[in-house]
Amino acid sequence: MTTLSKDHLLGNIAALAQIGAIDGGGCARLALTDEDKSGRDLVVSWMKELGLAVRIDAIGNVIGVRAGRENLPPVMTGSHIDTVRTGGRYDGNYGVLAGLEVVRALNEAGTTTRRPIAVAFFTNEEGARFQPDMLGSLVYAGGLGLDEAYAASDKDGLSVGDELRRIGYLGPAEPGFVIPHAFVELHIEQGPILDEEKVQIGVVESVQGISWTEYTVTGVSNHVGTTPMRLRRDAGYLAASVNLFARKLALDMGGNQVATVGQLALRPNLINVVPNRAVFAVDLRNTDEARLKEAEAQVAAHIADTAAAERVEVETKVLVRFEPVIFDGGLVDRVEHHAKALGLSTRRMPSGAGHDAQMMQRLCPTAMIFVPSVEGLSHNVREHTEATDLAAGAEVLLRLMLELAEG
Repeated sequence: MTTLSKDHLLGNIAALAQIGAIDGGGCARLALTDEDKSGRDLVVSWMKELGLAVRIDAIGNVIGVRAGRENLPPVMTGSHIDTVRTGGRYDGNYGVLAGLEVVRALNEAGTTTRRPIAVAFFTNEEGARFQPDMLGSLVYAGGLGLDEAYAASDKDGLSVGDELRRIGYLGPAEPGFVIPHAFVELHIEQGPILDEEKVQIGVVESVQGISWTEYTVTGVSNHVGTTPMRLRRDAGYLAASVNLFARKLALDMGGNQVATVGQLALRPNLINVVPNRAVFAVDLRNTDEARLKEAEAQVAAHIADTAAAERVEVETKVLVRFEPVIFDGGLVDRVEHHAKALGLSTRRMPSGAGHDAQMMQRLCPTAMIFVPSVEGLSHNVREHTEATDLAAGAEVLLRLMLELAEG
């Protein structure tokens, strides 16, 4: 029986976490920074040590392929290795490194599968530096052109294209150069459900639709002591009202609707000056496209009404808009089968976070495997998953990939 090395998996996770390490045990490897380059270089070196044929495409996605007995479309797994600024060591990284452990286990067992096995990591999954998130996999799946992707810039005006060239990861391969037979992404849940219910494996059936919209509000600065409330044109008031409105909207809609104002900047940002400018972003998510559109419409109506009453101007910029994704039912069933065959408890569930797998579903049958996140913490230096759960998820991945690679 082919088995994985838990110790090797944990060792690689710890080694990668040293690159961009920050206080508290977390990582800061924003996409296409020097830290991201160092992380990429390390993972590529591990791929090559395992005998994988490594190719890099024009958006910086990296794919290592282990040859099969036949020249067929490969079974692919993977995720991302970029992080948010205050990230943990498991988000994305776990799925990539577990994929390498699948390859290591096959190498050590002397097993050559019928289909090739591929392990990938995609560029700028987080969207913490460049928008949209899942940028590399979106380009790979044909949902975004290279020119548009290259033009995306960070807050300092540095572009994806220039940064790819600078760190040496603007590769020669055309995105989408390998269309997989199937794609499976192993990931920490990043939420509290599995941990709270003491379930070992999340069988992911879908990914929520995501709507990110940035609003820039222009009002008039004035003295807070001399300007009557009725005469104010307060950009900050509109931003604050949207924060409260979005929270109430999500609670009133119920179900899987969530809403967040997680980014807000005021100008001049002084205690005794009415703000003349507010820039904020609204994140709306739902597993139901119609309900997501309803939430978007209600937020837009609230902003229009409040802006008119407050006599401020509003500019709107859509940063990200992805519809909900339903994963391949047959592949989802096989995730559940292999987990149960290993004696692991399971729960079918949607993903509240976006993942590269939702883009790969455009190309091939796709599924995801979740393992618990302790206390539901992620995008946090305290992000943690127990070693036994990390090993269990990797074993499910191994069993499923072996089945698919022989199919």
